[in-house]
Amino acid sequence: MVTTWRTLLPDVPDRPLTLRRIATNGIHVTVATAGTGSPVVLLHGFPHTWQLWREVIGPLATRHRVIAPDLRGLGASSRAADGYDAGTLAADVAGILDAMGESSAAVVAIDAAVPAAVLLALRQPDRVHRLVVMESLLGTLPGAEDFLAAGPPWWFGFHAVPGLAETVLIGHEAQYIDWFLHMGTLGRGVPAEVRKAFIDAYTGSDALRCAFSYYRALPASARQIRDAVARGGLVMPTLAIGAHPVGNALERQLRPVAADLTGHLIPDCGHIIPLDRPKELLDLLMPFTAV
Repeated sequence: MVTTWRTLLPDVPDRPLTLRRIATNGIHVTVATAGTGSPVVLLHGFPHTWQLWREVIGPLATRHRVIAPDLRGLGASSRAADGYDAGTLAADVAGILDAMGESSAAVVAIDAAVPAAVLLALRQPDRVHRLVVMESLLGTLPGAEDFLAAGPPWWFGFHAVPGLAETVLIGHEAQYIDWFLHMGTLGRGVPAEVRKAFIDAYTGSDALRCAFSYYRALPASARQIRDAVARGGLVMPTLAIGAHPVGNALERQLRPVAADLTGHLIPDCGHIIPLDRPKELLDLLMPFTAV
């Protein structure tokens, strides 16, 4: 089934956005696509869906084939029982590229998707010709000690306890998601239709279970990244973008790992970069992804 929404891309009315249901790695994912040209894959985090990218899809689609999936278990994708470690998620992305007939792509990831994007680039460098990562940490790799001096963010522990968060948050999903959207934009908030899409996507115990499974898989993801780095680093051009609160911690983790790394901090920008500072993000993405 394919659904076309033209109104989501007001700047490029001749490039409609389509939603596709794609089978990959034993699940089905919903993928938003737009434009033609060299492919760019956009991978969201928590508590987001592909609509995290709605402010940047249109401009990118003037030069690229944009591929923006709902990640495993999130949004309109399959509520999988397991597979929330970085290795399985990387295989999901490779399967999406296969289904779209693309041998490689520029991969852009934020938050919970960053470990999967980096692991895909480490394990299958021929599939990722450019890598952009934002506002996340890479397991236990050195470089994030200052950021973690007071311990990881409080919600990491809360989400990691099996069965707890999805039980106590039932009936309060909107208030919980709103907190992340408020903090992630330094109080500026997100468009009402995006807020509704995010809240709808994370309402219900099964939706929350899938979201929190990403945090419960963090130890496995950290081991996978550590093992992959031990076998070799990132060979493709890599861009690490920071804002508040992660700053340049991710860049510092990548510095010994990436052969060609550029770091950039966006000032006065919250964690949800694609919605809080889309123009500044596009100013970085457009030249970096041009091939």
